[in-house]
Amino acid sequence: MLDFVRNNRRLMLLLLLVLVFPSFVFFGVESYSRFMDSSHDAAKVGGRAITQQEVDNVLREQSERMRQVLGAAYDPRQFEGPEARKAVLDQLILQRVVADEVNREHLTVSNERLYEAIIAIPAIAQLPKKADGTVEDKAYIELLASQGMTPEQFDARMRFDLATQQLGQSIGATAFMPKSLLDRLIAARDQQREVQPLLLKATDYAAKVTADDAALKAYYDKHRQAFSVPEQAKVEYLVLSADALAAGISITPEQLKSYYDSNIARFRTDEQRRASHILIAASKDAPAAERQAAKDKATRLLEELRKHPDTFADVARKQSQDPGSAEKGGDLGFMGRGALVKPFEDAMYALQPNQLSDVVETDYGYHIIKVTEIKPSQTRPLEAVKTELEAELRKQLAAKQFTEQADAFGNTVYEQADSLKPAADKFKLTIQTADNVTRAPNPALGANNPLNNEKVLTALFSDDAIKNKRNTEAIQVGPETLVAGRVVEYRPASVRPFDAVRDQVRAQYVAEQAAELARKDGEAQLAKLKQSGSADGFGAAVTVSRQQPAGLAPKAVEAVMRADASKLPAMVGVDLGAQGYAIYRIAKVSQPAQANPAQRQADAQQLSQLAGQSELEAFFESLKARSDVEVLKPAAPAESQPAG
Repeated sequence: MLDFVRNNRRLMLLLLLVLVFPSFVFFGVESYSRFMDSSHDAAKVGGRAITQQEVDNVLREQSERMRQVLGAAYDPRQFEGPEARKAVLDQLILQRVVADEVNREHLTVSNERLYEAIIAIPAIAQLPKKADGTVEDKAYIELLASQGMTPEQFDARMRFDLATQQLGQSIGATAFMPKSLLDRLIAARDQQREVQPLLLKATDYAAKVTADDAALKAYYDKHRQAFSVPEQAKVEYLVLSADALAAGISITPEQLKSYYDSNIARFRTDEQRRASHILIAASKDAPAAERQAAKDKATRLLEELRKHPDTFADVARKQSQDPGSAEKGGDLGFMGRGALVKPFEDAMYALQPNQLSDVVETDYGYHIIKVTEIKPSQTRPLEAVKTELEAELRKQLAAKQFTEQADAFGNTVYEQADSLKPAADKFKLTIQTADNVTRAPNPALGANNPLNNEKVLTALFSDDAIKNKRNTEAIQVGPETLVAGRVVEYRPASVRPFDAVRDQVRAQYVAEQAAELARKDGEAQLAKLKQSGSADGFGAAVTVSRQQPAGLAPKAVEAVMRADASKLPAMVGVDLGAQGYAIYRIAKVSQPAQANPAQRQADAQQLSQLAGQSELEAFFESLKARSDVEVLKPAAPAESQPAG
């Protein structure tokens, strides 16, 4: 066959052209049509689309960020399903309408406000500083570059974010909380009521329930779905992950040494110097006479310091015009090369410990420098970082191996779909099994178990997997994790027969009827007690407030605090469901001592913030209404593709 191909190349090329060209035309047109098709849009805001891909990207970013924060406690299910996608879509719609409003109102921020916001970011605040206290340019640019941004891009993003915040703050600030309303809200929140409980427990009425076979059968027939067993499957599955691959990777001494040598800069600490200085300020644009006067003053101070070098710190506190270091005796802390302006740095690196420099001129004025301590350059040896490097290198090799094997794994489980064994043998994986798997995730399996992944469960309970017992496709459940499964045994949903669940039916029937008897008896007793006001049968009095429920159920607290207490004693009844029925006798209403002014101010601020939040939410809704928001379809996930 190969000889035929070699000897008839022109014929084979013509045959390929005939076969491939029509396919290219049809698939090319279809791909172009799909690209132009708006059916993949999730919503439109003012005629501009928010695509399903944008929703997917935000979900993926949020999921990965949460995975990094929570580690083993991370539950991927919180980012799956229609609720999570709807929340993200709502967030994107809100961002879009707010952005439109910011542009419409031409909101912006000053350069000074922008600088204050940027320098307040912790990662930027920790960067090396120049002598004037501003951030060193090189370090700032490198930090932004590591995040894939230029200073100009970051400035634009920060300006927009600050303008957006300005919009929200200005709307929230319009909320007004009248003093009379504030007083009523605080009084309602802090009001205390002395109540006596009378609990009619449902269990006390169980003996009065007649549970003959006829009643139980009727109950069973009415609530058949409560005694059903959902469809279940016994499954086998394989997990190909970088973590599992890493466990089987051995690192040789030669590999480790090579990796160490290529990353040695990470373990090298350049020489650092701790210096103090005295600055006599004179800007570079100052008149020559002013700069000369500053230089003369610095020269006189230097002459005195050479006579009395031990007074350097005291002189710096009194004479230095650098506000950042003067109060610390001129101390600038440890610095490496590149942290300061060049004339200052050159002079500092020319000094020995406790040696004074000559007067050094910079654009900020005239300096007297004293080096107090030197940390020499040093490199951590391989042995000190061996464990860290081995884990790093193993993780990198595993990620590379996973990338190389992912397609082959997907192809194997797809092409040899009658069993997972070929893939298990080829990739040295263990076939895992699980029984009683249902369409719904099972918390007992653990949040990170692949059988709790919505995509995996959907694939396992597809017609092809159930009827034909074929492998599922390789499904990505994590950044470097693929799962393929297979249904070994399928059991459809069924209702358990009455005789098999008789005891369960009886327990539920008796509990339900007993709770109903308790409710009826409670309502009858409540009517009588409202007439008599008697305290007979009630328990000891407890003091209840909205902030201190004293052990009462939330439903009971709400009923007690809402009851009309204009005439005491007052009675209120609460249906507690399966627990029974409770009657509460309200004997006293009181207000606690007035809070101190600081607490009242804090309360007022909190309530005003809540009012402001309500105003802001109403404003956002009005923006959506006038921005022509159209949700095109439920934000459903994109169809998963086979890994192969």
